[in-house]
Amino acid sequence: MKRAPSIARQALALTIALVPLLSAAPAANAAEWPTKPVRIIVGAPPGGTADILARLFAHELQRPLGQPVIVENKAGAAGTIGVHGLLSAPRDGYTFLLIQKGIAAEVPHTMQVSYDPFKEIVPIAQLTRQGLVLVGNPGLPAKSLGELITYVKANPGKVDYANFGPGMRSQTIAVQFNRLAGLTAGNVSYKGSPPALQDVMGGHVPLMFDGPATSLPFIKSGKLRAFAIAYPKRVPALPDVPTFAELGFPDLKEVSWMGLWSAQGVPPAVVSKMRDAALKATQSPEVRKKVEELGMEVGSAATSEELSADVRESHERQGKLLRSINFKAE
Repeated sequence: MKRAPSIARQALALTIALVPLLSAAPAANAAEWPTKPVRIIVGAPPGGTADILARLFAHELQRPLGQPVIVENKAGAAGTIGVHGLLSAPRDGYTFLLIQKGIAAEVPHTMQVSYDPFKEIVPIAQLTRQGLVLVGNPGLPAKSLGELITYVKANPGKVDYANFGPGMRSQTIAVQFNRLAGLTAGNVSYKGSPPALQDVMGGHVPLMFDGPATSLPFIKSGKLRAFAIAYPKRVPALPDVPTFAELGFPDLKEVSWMGLWSAQGVPPAVVSKMRDAALKATQSPEVRKKVEELGMEVGSAATSEELSADVRESHERQGKLLRSINFKAE
């Protein structure tokens, strides 16, 4: 008479039988993803450039994903509230973040953050690219960059730049330009681009490096004068504005970009599908038209690894510049 298998042996046999099923489960879930609405957190308030882009891309993403894409604004603390919203969500691929690369390249230099920007968040797709444009009050007695340099040199201590946040790229690119052009213009920090631009147009601070999306309407209306753009090429929305490289400053061309980010730990197959859908959305004629109207261009097909390397390189360069002016984080 055969003895019945022990409980331990039965449990072992059941475990062995389930191993292939358990290992296949994540792949099956990824293949089915998404089965419910996908959320995109925007680390900026409603109505701003990031919000406009998020809603534009959300509309385009719904078709390839086959599910609604919901935009949720979590503004504040230079975008870090949005990051915390991403990190507090389940790592199931139903929550992503849309934000500038500065969230990792610049913000950690300006304040203490409670997350590791290079380990806990991952850029997965570049959506838009832009450069900063040097704008000034139209009352300045300078019509070109050369005339502006001459004017600032002739008025030491009387000309300042506004910037949209202490320690941010708007400040450090002004530091770079000062050094390259031999200028001594100061820097005045504001909480965001709108109040800084208001003071430039009001004549309180004559100059500013700003993103084209926020300064473009005022350039076109004549309330601001654009001298040059820090970008590898001219942009369609500002065809008459030369690049700094054209004017003898080839080092002023760093590309800023807006991207889609994931929390570390989301299944790679899900991230890959979201990235593919996002890159497909950048090719939409509607998206391309709107992005160009904002003074930007659609992003490249750079890989997540390439984007991460770009962020780290920018972070290191930004840190070096800030240390050179003895900048202290809040």
